[in-house]
Amino acid sequence: MFDDFIEPLDKPWTQTCIGGGKLYMVDSVLRMAFESARQGQYTDAQIDDYDNLPRANYPWRPPLCMQVIARSSLPAATFSSTAESTGILRGTAGFGFWNYPFSVRGDILMLPEAIWFFYASPPSNMALVPGIPGWGWKAQIVHSMRPGALAATVPMTVSTVFGLLTGETRPAARWMQKLTGASEAILPVVMTDWHIYTLEWQPDVATFFVDDKLVLRAPHPPTRPLGFVAWLDNQYAIATPRGVLRFGTFSSGPQWLEMDSVKIESI
Repeated sequence: MFDDFIEPLDKPWTQTCIGGGKLYMVDSVLRMAFESARQGQYTDAQIDDYDNLPRANYPWRPPLCMQVIARSSLPAATFSSTAESTGILRGTAGFGFWNYPFSVRGDILMLPEAIWFFYASPPSNMALVPGIPGWGWKAQIVHSMRPGALAATVPMTVSTVFGLLTGETRPAARWMQKLTGASEAILPVVMTDWHIYTLEWQPDVATFFVDDKLVLRAPHPPTRPLGFVAWLDNQYAIATPRGVLRFGTFSSGPQWLEMDSVKIESI
């Protein structure tokens, strides 16, 4: 439980509250929230444990087990959702481990590495795995920092150009997955209900469970040190086999993501 959380939150968690984002306790539950967000201004409510650390000293690597009990104020986007859809959680949210591949200014410094439960709503469209929507509530790994990613760069470029000329994007979609090293699965749960999210991260395989039910088993996860993060923001990202790469922010009404507990331990 979050019995150790007070105002302000105790270490080792670093608090980030930007653009109206808030962190506060509701009956011993940590709530990451904002009342509103507007296009053109980044809004974020976040905790992490890697602030000011060099990436080589990020605190987590396999083998470990993470268990989070969480829920959201609004349901997840579905396959048919659009950027104009109402009544859904808007922006990105989640919890797990990543390498924070950006600078303080937001520049991309390295390829992303992540192993987490990740949510995005349209207009986000990160089409990393063929046949899976580029948005939604997912179990996901991204393993770009590996030798196979470099080998996929040229075929990815060629197949993207081919897709732009012919409209056939399936080869580029396959190379996109090889480039990013992504594995993911849409979570078959109602995001507004309390669920137990479990990640078992081994050097050779990552296994994701929701309420003790297997949802994804992904080989070849990241093995470099990563940092824990949990957040809710109003950002979107687009990365498609058609060669579209774009980031931005958009408007939102009141929403929140709550965590009743976080447990991370070596196994």
